Amino acid sequence: MRRSHPSALGRGEQGAATIYAVLLIAVLVLSSLAVVLLAGVFAVRRQMESAADLAALAGAEARQHGRDPCAAADRIAVRNGAQLSTCSVVGEDVRVAVVSASEGVLGRFAIPGRARAGPAP
Repeated sequence: MRRSHPSALGRGEQGAATIYAVLLIAVLVLSSLAVVLLAGVFAVRRQMESAADLAALAGAEARQHGRDPCAAADRIAVRNGAQLSTCSVVGEDVRVAVVSASEGVLGRFAIPGRARAGPAP
């Protein structure tokens, strides 16, 4: 009975499929992690936009009732997980800018949100 011997070319390729599979899995895991992190950034961005909208509305309402609009805007921004970075009254409008007040997985990033509110034109 004659046995076939593996060629010299095939000996160095044993296990190559395992290496390729490990590399493919690593790429898929890193890609999934990147997608999850980006989704988190977009979610925080939407939260900051909502916090800015609510803060601007609270400031405009406070201004109509003779109270400090920036104090009201700051109070609402903090309740919505944001920090008020700027607040100004331009004419009848209250303009605010907020940034995220929490830290993420990779550290603290200043994710902004801006809004203005006032009486209808």
